[in-house]
Amino acid sequence: MEDDEKKVMRVRLPNEKDGEMFGLVISLLGAGRLLVSCEDGNERVCRIPGKMKRFIWVRESNYVIVKPWEIERDKKGDVIWRYNKFQEDWLKAKGHLKNIEL
Repeated sequence: MEDDEKKVMRVRLPNEKDGEMFGLVISLLGAGRLLVSCEDGNERVCRIPGKMKRFIWVRESNYVIVKPWEIERDKKGDVIWRYNKFQEDWLKAKGHLKNIEL
């Protein structure tokens, strides 16, 4: 592969119609719960759903997609996606993560 060729990277973005948003994990609370700083300015206690709990390891300072709950929308939510380092770099280069930084 030549250096001039573009590399294609597929990165999942939040679905704004469903209320999803970017978030940054601040701390791990235990029992599958995380404290996440979201792009709307709120800090939410988010849980990792059971279908993801055993397959995805989330650490502090990971970027995630958060879906707020219907009840207590400003305080709680679910983590539905975690980005790896290469995806984080791509999102930062494209300007998607301007609203949430450490």
